[in-house]
Amino acid sequence: MHCKQWIAGGEPHDCWSTTEAALTRDLDDDLREAYERLRDEATACGEQRIYASHHSIMFSRRACYCFVRPRRRWLDVCLFLERPVTSPLLKSATPVSRSRIAHMFRVTHRDQVEAPFTEWLAEAWASVAPESAPTAAANEPTPRRRAARKR
Repeated sequence: MHCKQWIAGGEPHDCWSTTEAALTRDLDDDLREAYERLRDEATACGEQRIYASHHSIMFSRRACYCFVRPRRRWLDVCLFLERPVTSPLLKSATPVSRSRIAHMFRVTHRDQVEAPFTEWLAEAWASVAPESAPTAAANEPTPRRRAARKR
């Protein structure tokens, strides 16, 4: 038993693959509506990949910009933003790199997936733009420092 299921010896089993439907199947109506609203807002931003990974539903372009972890009584929503934000829904904000802050929100109802939350979702989507052709500035050589002379 390694994934809360009893598996007979020699029986094929894949506990790591899951689906978006499986993760949202047991949600009550309020949470399901909140998730559907969040998903609709995310897909309205533009092209992206939405997939289930273990206990979360990931939203990504070049990199993940948001994930949703369905719970029994709420949705944990993580938005990766380049700046700190404040909200009554915000449970924590943790720097995850020099340029990104992971904001953990607790959503319990569809009405909470409104502005400014939807604006932050769009901002997170825009912050992970797909890779594009390098610009001229990116192709310029970087200036080199001279090595110090030994005396």
